[in-house]
Amino acid sequence: MLIARSIALFVLAAIAEIGGAWLVWQGVRAHRGLLWVGAGVIALGLYGFVATLQVDANFGRILAAYGGVFVAGSLAWGMVVDGFRPDRYDVIGAAVCLLGVAVIMYAPRGA
Repeated sequence: MLIARSIALFVLAAIAEIGGAWLVWQGVRAHRGLLWVGAGVIALGLYGFVATLQVDANFGRILAAYGGVFVAGSLAWGMVVDGFRPDRYDVIGAAVCLLGVAVIMYAPRGA
């Protein structure tokens, strides 16, 4: 159950961070305005909060593992929101990153 909770938090964090960055991008690069930028800044702040909800208390471990989630999540976001089509190397790279997440977060550790 703890692993399922952890994965859900990583997904929520990815939506907040990637979505926030996308909103800022849209506000600035697509000239959609400060409302979009402000919404992005709020979402990015929510990402920072969600990361603190992980059970593991090691900041470095959580952020390192989240990096792998961010890689895969960014590609998925691009597919769903922007119509991006990853090639096989994108997919392989994302899979390697997610394997790294699993090792960092869920490998058995001694007390």
